[in-house]
Amino acid sequence: MAMSQDKPAAADDDPHLWLEEVQGDKALAWVRERNAETQKLLAARSDFAPTREKLLAVLNSQDRIPAVSRRGDWFYNLWQDASHKRGLWRRTTLDEYRKASPKWETVLDLDALAAAEKENWVWAGAECLGPDYRRCLISLSRGGADAKVVREFDSVAKSFVAGGFALPEAKSDVAWVDADTLYVGTDFGPGSMTDSGYPRILKRWKRGTPLAEAKTVFEGRRENIWVGVSVDTTPGFERTLIVRALDFFRQEHYLLQGDALVRLEVPDDARVSFMHSAGVAGDTLLLELRSDLKAGERLHPKGSLLAADMVAYLKGERRFQVLFEPTETRSLAGISLTRSHVLVNILDNVTGRLEEWKRDANGRFARRAVDAPSPGNLGVTGLHDPLKRDDPLAEQYLLSYTDFLTPDSLLLGRSGSDKRDTLKSLPASFDSVGMRAEQHFATSRDGTRVPYFVVWPRGAKADGNNPTLLYGYGGFQISLEPWYSRGFGAAWYQRGGVLVVANIRGGGEFGPRWHQAAMKADKQRSYDDFIAVAEDLVRRKISSPRHLGIEGGSNGGLLVGAVMLQRPELFNAVVCQVPLLDMKRFHKLLAGASWVAEYGNPELPEEWAWISRYSPYQNIKRDGKYPTALFTTSTRDDRVHPGHARKMVARLREYGHPVLYYENIEGGHGGAADNEQRATLQALEFTYLWQQLSRAD
Repeated sequence: MAMSQDKPAAADDDPHLWLEEVQGDKALAWVRERNAETQKLLAARSDFAPTREKLLAVLNSQDRIPAVSRRGDWFYNLWQDASHKRGLWRRTTLDEYRKASPKWETVLDLDALAAAEKENWVWAGAECLGPDYRRCLISLSRGGADAKVVREFDSVAKSFVAGGFALPEAKSDVAWVDADTLYVGTDFGPGSMTDSGYPRILKRWKRGTPLAEAKTVFEGRRENIWVGVSVDTTPGFERTLIVRALDFFRQEHYLLQGDALVRLEVPDDARVSFMHSAGVAGDTLLLELRSDLKAGERLHPKGSLLAADMVAYLKGERRFQVLFEPTETRSLAGISLTRSHVLVNILDNVTGRLEEWKRDANGRFARRAVDAPSPGNLGVTGLHDPLKRDDPLAEQYLLSYTDFLTPDSLLLGRSGSDKRDTLKSLPASFDSVGMRAEQHFATSRDGTRVPYFVVWPRGAKADGNNPTLLYGYGGFQISLEPWYSRGFGAAWYQRGGVLVVANIRGGGEFGPRWHQAAMKADKQRSYDDFIAVAEDLVRRKISSPRHLGIEGGSNGGLLVGAVMLQRPELFNAVVCQVPLLDMKRFHKLLAGASWVAEYGNPELPEEWAWISRYSPYQNIKRDGKYPTALFTTSTRDDRVHPGHARKMVARLREYGHPVLYYENIEGGHGGAADNEQRATLQALEFTYLWQQLSRAD
């Protein structure tokens, strides 16, 4: 089906531009009217209330694996449930965590803090100073926005430090230098932020002095994306690394040596990390390549993981050890470290595999394949604290596993061994007897084979009548791997719904090449791949257009928005979440300028020529026949502007097309700030899907 070639409307001619006024009275009145219409229609259905109740029970269930991060002798967790909507920041020991019902020590009660200060605080993380991790810089967001306030906190006294470090609301970057000094990137006033809304200037701030007197140590340019810093205080390997993001995928790295900046000569699109420990000889540089790198006579392909001796590298040597090299089916999913091992997480046809590379005293590495759970999604987190000379957890790591039909488990592994202890495992939340998960491949328009997963409910047959939800993302080298969803179990599988997850180009399932195949001028390939999967579902009679819906969020919202317009006859439902949709103005809205490297610059005529062909807002036709779509967003989303969804819905309504809209007033880019909001939003989405896709006419 040919895409619209209608002349795109210029921003100045846009009658819905006023909807970009996020907190404007007129805009919010429009939002409340749309919310009321959607809630009246969907909440009135008999299945809405029980669906919301089931989803809220899932979200508030005590049968969850508490995600933990290690700080010294403690393992910290943020816990939300019915009694703690904002959450408890709490901690326990590893020995206690092993128990079925561990004892947790509350460090900060977010609900109590929010009530006392009459603020809608949402947890946004903590940066604590080792090796004792007593002093922390806690970030708090109003309503879930990316912008946050930063306050110094004493984790022993369990209170904010009177007169301590504090930053007002901004998209800040902070790092400890020592107990009395910080590096700070924040909004210092006019001209101090990039066009993308992130810090441009980095300063060194001494305790007891005004922020205005902090000394500037680095300045980026307004057209850069952000400037950040990391400080390594490992004894013998002290290092300050300043990073300037040139675009979303390219960065310059500088070592701060005294007052001098020394450029670290690494490929600007490589991911950089270091491996070293207190009391251990050797400093290793690790590079994850996003483009080919020639060293001597050897060409290292994009997607490789390379190791080099850091001291020799700084002297100009370019001798690498290859720890991973991609193939047609295998890609690097990530790395983690123990004291002497690099743990390499690999995707093989979107299935997790694990290898470990042991570094000896001379800096040489030896490989060992790890017998890890399969064939699903692996997550690996090293527990080693490089600041500790005699760390009892130096060679241990957390290994998580899940797949579509297997509940999550968390294991404690040790490098050099395949023996693991089960720390936590979820009970099954839905009956998977008779269910099955399969992987198939569709053929895209240009002949590329595109994998996708199908999760079948019990008793489903390939008769073309299955309510089916096709989910996708396809951008920024982000991979969609199998996951166990208790929400889908409660609201979808048990009612006979099929879930399909498409691993389209633009994602990272096959490394940088898979991502780069669908960037900028080639972005349409993501949409072609998604359409090919939908067509394959119809061909295999897994579903049919009457019963097939699509869903995606953020870049995935752009995906389903574009595909909805290009092939409307293929679908009967569209859930478009926190989306980009007006690609003529995306770079002018909030963090949008940071995504030009992914999509292109619409102000350049040659680049707008390709963007304009798929930009959803500009391609709606008055005489088009589109499925009744549901668009959702959040007023507090300060990453993807809610104006995208608002204006898309307004134009669909202007042209007489039926459409539903729901905007949560809180929630940030995640769409909700607490479990009650999440349950309401998800219940609206599932109720809508059943309304559109169920077998009943």
